[in-house]
Amino acid sequence: MRLYERVRERGYASLTAFAEARPTASLLALAEELGKDDIAAVQVFSGLVAEAERSRRVTRLVRAQIVRELSEGLPNGWPAVLNDANRFQVAKALSAWITYTPDTHQDRARQVSAALLAKPPPPGWRPLGPDDELLLTLLPDEEV
Repeated sequence: MRLYERVRERGYASLTAFAEARPTASLLALAEELGKDDIAAVQVFSGLVAEAERSRRVTRLVRAQIVRELSEGLPNGWPAVLNDANRFQVAKALSAWITYTPDTHQDRARQVSAALLAKPPPPGWRPLGPDDELLLTLLPDEEV
């Protein structure tokens, strides 16, 4: 498959390794880097899910994806005040994340979203990868 050929051409053993080297890049940006004209974001995500399922690291993938969505939707980090405009931006980023969450983790993603809205992180919080301390607290690894 051309997706994996492109990943290997760039010196990565897996699509996951390629994506983790760019933890804040959107799925679209990853797809464009691998092949602007013939690779789609949904293909990248499907490949990431397949690798995560094989390696039993789906929760890590889910955390990685919230990092991507928050980086894109809240480029200046978590807002200091959740007024209507900021609440909309937060909701939009969290909704996009839930959309890209595998069915097995949908309930947990909704719980994390609710927790972030109920007790917001510090203003300016921007997770830079799936090992962010707050994300690990909210969504710890469970797979064995």
